[in-house]
Amino acid sequence: MVSSAMEKRVGDHIKRVEQEITATKHAALRPLKLNVPQYTVLRALQLEPGLSGAALARRSMVTPQTMSSVLSTLEGRGLVERQPHPIHQHILEARLTRSGHALVRRADEVVQAIETLLSDRLGEDSSKALLTQLELCSQALADWKSQTADAK
Repeated sequence: MVSSAMEKRVGDHIKRVEQEITATKHAALRPLKLNVPQYTVLRALQLEPGLSGAALARRSMVTPQTMSSVLSTLEGRGLVERQPHPIHQHILEARLTRSGHALVRRADEVVQAIETLLSDRLGEDSSKALLTQLELCSQALADWKSQTADAK
């Protein structure tokens, strides 16, 4: 009885697939000596150079302490450099180094191959439909959070 109840829970399925994607990305990124949080940071900095550790932690959904460790590792490998913000000197902005740019391009090819595998398995129409459905899920959750905040 428990398994049939679990089968009907959308959140459980989403979480399971997310865990499988993360595990697959970890395995695929291992030859590049990267893990998923490190790749996530490199990709975020590729798209938005100059983010702070706090902003990167929020985007990566990790604690500031974890992000500090990730950034220190990437900085130690010469992939990221941090410099004080021009106005707010206590905030360190992170940027990719030349090596960081090169590595994130290679890593993104690996991750895109995984994404393509999923899209190809679903087919174009189903892939688009899934993205639409996931967006509806995100909106439902955002609406719930908004309603909950308004009720306080």
